[in-house]
This record gives sequence, structure tokens and C-alpha cells, in this order.
Amino acid sequence: MLPSERIDYEPIHNREPLHLPGGAKVAVWLIVNVEEWSDTEPMPRTVLTPPAGGVPTPDVPNWAWHEYGNRVGFWRMLRVIDRHRIPAALAVNGSAISAYSAITKAAVEREWEFIGHGFTQKNMQKVADERLDIQRTRDAITEATGRRPRGWLGPGLTETMETPDLLVEEGYDYVCDWVLDDQPTRLRTRGEKIVNVPYTQECNDVAMMLIQHHTADEYRGRAVDQFDQLLADARADDSARVMALVVHPYIMGAPHRLKYLDLALEHIRRHDEAVFYTGEQILDWYTDSRPA
Repeated sequence: MLPSERIDYEPIHNREPLHLPGGAKVAVWLIVNVEEWSDTEPMPRTVLTPPAGGVPTPDVPNWAWHEYGNRVGFWRMLRVIDRHRIPAALAVNGSAISAYSAITKAAVEREWEFIGHGFTQKNMQKVADERLDIQRTRDAITEATGRRPRGWLGPGLTETMETPDLLVEEGYDYVCDWVLDDQPTRLRTRGEKIVNVPYTQECNDVAMMLIQHHTADEYRGRAVDQFDQLLADARADDSARVMALVVHPYIMGAPHRLKYLDLALEHIRRHDEAVFYTGEQILDWYTDSRPA
């Protein structure tokens, strides 16, 4: 099924209003992406171009750049999240569950939501057996947390023509790859529909820092402006919006960047019309408000 065949075009202002509990207008969710990068394959992203070109193996500088995030950056970031007392979602590679067991333990202790993020950090179109990859990720999270994951985020937002179908068949309730709306939507599959929970490419440290090469303070500025506009939209339409904030320990966990995540969260938390949810809380609110 083509992407355009999975979802109908529906202008947001034509919809029946959505209302959050307690008069809130914007549901904000924070997604922390934790990945395991193979030291025997090309790096998913690079900070340094190899001086002689080509794809070196091992690529020590770029592997170590990412590894810093899980050794140091995550823990620095965790202190900020703890101080703000907000729930978070851990989008995690299935292989990272055991590779970084201390991170897994910290997330379990805080009752974070675990979201499937591929078994390894690899384009889903290059995975040998997509169904098996989805199953292995589900099973690794279930074993670590005692409950199956309900949400899925493809590595790099990648999907095949079959991904939404496989997710439904393997027990997932929502996906985040379809960054096309400020409210949850439903996608057709060859079975039951699956809910797409709004994610972001704009308030995402990968896009800002690694692709667009902005300075660290761009994260705060963009997050604040995004929130303020979504709040204004929700007030104007009397219909709630969803806002995602995406961080990676090796990017926003860097010493010179972290304070801008802290400042963005501080700004949003000052507003009574903002509520911090996890992905599954957004899913449950939406499906209660809009039964299939």
C-alpha cells in the first residue's frame, strides 16, 4: 500500500475539536532516543569525515562520538529530566536493551515508556527480515520491562511498504514515523488501523545540529516558538495539539547543548495549558476521544 493510500487528506480546522483533561491545550511528549551503533558497519551518522575518504572499519572517531552519549550524555540529560519531573519515552534499539543495561534500568525505575526503535540502528529497508526485526525488538523490550511496547519509531523514520501492516500484526498500537499532523491520525493497514502519534523533524536535535548545523541555542528558540504557536492554534480552534521534543544523548547530552533543553522545558512547564504525556498516554487519550 502506498503512503498516500493509507491516510485520507483531512484539514485540521474541519475536524471535531479534541479536548485534553483539565483544560490543557497542548500535550507535550519528550522522546529520548538510545541506540547501539555497530563498530563493524558504516556509522549511521558522522561528525568527522574520514581524512582519506571511503568508509573505514573500524570508524573509531565516529563510533566513539556516539558512544559518549550513552556513557556520559544520557546521565547528564537524565538529571535535567528528573529535575523537571516529567515523564519521558525511551525510543530504543532492541539490541541496546542489553548493551546499555544501566540505561534500561534507569528508565524502568522511572517508569518511562519504552518504544520500539528497530533491533539495530539500520534503515528498515535494508533489514534482512523486517518482521523478525520488529518481533525481536518487541520481545527485548517485553523481557526488560514486563510489558510489550505499544509504540514504534523506525530508525531514521524509515519504513518499507509493509511496515504499518507488520506493526499491527505484531501487536503494536501506534507508530511515530508519519510526521504530517499536529494531532493523532489513523493509518490504514491490511488489518486494523494503526494510530500515528505526532513526532517531529523540526524540534529534533538530529535535524537542527547534525543536518542544518545550527548553534546549540537553536534548540531552545525553536522549541519555545513551536510551543507558543501550537498553543495559539489550540486556543483559536478550541482543539488540542500534540508537540514532540526529540533528543539523543550524543547530541543534546553534549556539555555545550544541554542547557538549551533545560530552558525549553522550563518555558513549557510555566504554562498551565501544557501537559506532559508519554506516547501511550496520548494514544489512550485520542482513542478514548475518537473511538475507531
